[in-house]
Amino acid sequence: MTIALDKLCQEVCQLTRKVGDFIRTEQKKFSTNSVEVKGKNDFVSYVDKTSEIQLVEVLSKLLPESGFIAEEGTSTKKGDVYNWIIDPLDGTTNFIHGIPCYAISIALMRNEELILGVIYEINLDECFYAWEGSKAFLNGKEIHVSKAASLADSLIATGFPYYDYSKMENYMKLFNYFMKHTHGLRRLGSAATDLAYVACGRFDGFYEYSLQPWDVAAGAFIVKQAGGKVKDFNGNNNYIFGKEIVAGNGECFDEFLNTVKEHFK
Repeated sequence: MTIALDKLCQEVCQLTRKVGDFIRTEQKKFSTNSVEVKGKNDFVSYVDKTSEIQLVEVLSKLLPESGFIAEEGTSTKKGDVYNWIIDPLDGTTNFIHGIPCYAISIALMRNEELILGVIYEINLDECFYAWEGSKAFLNGKEIHVSKAASLADSLIATGFPYYDYSKMENYMKLFNYFMKHTHGLRRLGSAATDLAYVACGRFDGFYEYSLQPWDVAAGAFIVKQAGGKVKDFNGNNNYIFGKEIVAGNGECFDEFLNTVKEHFK
């Protein structure tokens, strides 16, 4: 079966905007009493679950033979060839505290290969997307990773561990290094948004560990389509399911990756 990925990507973009409208409306009346605790500092609400149900319903119609790897587990169907990897609300902690940075993240995998990615950052109404063979785009305009030539010229994004503290000593040493040798570090609270910002050149690099496939799949794909590079901490390609990722532009990526590797030996 041949799929018109450009058309499919546009339909997914429209879907994220529709579900984003729902999330935006619910945030105005959201109460922290609606929050459930999945684990230490790991939260979910009816908004996450309802958003995922809406996404799964439409994606199932767009590609009936597809399965899902979905954060809230509203569908456990596995596709023989195609599987959607979706996070209905990346940045839930931001959402429940009213901090304006959270996104919908959707990727499509064919066998073991990513072929489509869409990230919709709801608060700024910014939709980042790409498909196999395409450039990367933000609201219809082509985007590229930055051209920062060295870490000294770079602004780096990361995420703070919130339940897995096994690598904290290494993490803090690396944090200290980047504070002293870059333009600075930022922590937005949404890995999908961090990766989208790498793709459009706002950040020069992003790294984090203890991540899930739905946190990074779409963003990693969009970064690569925007001319960037993505690896795991060991410099290999196990960044979707390996729970660690390093993403950056093509100019300073080797220096960035080697610095991360050195601190996580």
